[in-house]
Amino acid sequence: MVKIVGIGGSLRPSSYTQLGLQVAAQRVAALGTEVEILDLRQMQLPFCTGAKEYPEYPDVQRLRDTVGNSDGLILATPEYHGGVSGVIKNTLDLMSFEQLSGKVTGLVSILGGQSNSNALNDLRIIMRWVHGWVIPEQITIGQAYSAFSPEGKLLDEKLSQRFDQFAQSLVDNTRKLRKVN
Repeated sequence: MVKIVGIGGSLRPSSYTQLGLQVAAQRVAALGTEVEILDLRQMQLPFCTGAKEYPEYPDVQRLRDTVGNSDGLILATPEYHGGVSGVIKNTLDLMSFEQLSGKVTGLVSILGGQSNSNALNDLRIIMRWVHGWVIPEQITIGQAYSAFSPEGKLLDEKLSQRFDQFAQSLVDNTRKLRKVN
């Protein structure tokens, strides 16, 4: 069975990034895939110092083990100042090729303003650098404050269809590239 890990790069309590990640995870799970979300708001992760080990932070090993034992990733980030959040970048920096190489990855970006792909381009470069495989389908949600109902449901049917296509591509490409059923 395909195992996907979702990581959201926002620490806000009422995070649109986390809502977008939840939607993506639900769509992927609906295709018969095991999905686990690592909620960084519940983890104690240090700033990356380039150290090989962080014994005083057991969540670093939990992060590395969980991602290392997965077939693919969903990375969701808010776009801050034209790029990825420091939270998602630091989380990726706490891992290495050992955990990230060969991971099939789907990308989601959330913005308060107009949609663009700056943060997604940053994540593509990072994942390419560690030899990950990023699917061509990606999700950008601009003006996120108007994209979700108060219950966290998507309001735009076309965006909902894009999430379905994203999920199908992530699962299909993970099966092909990782050779899992």
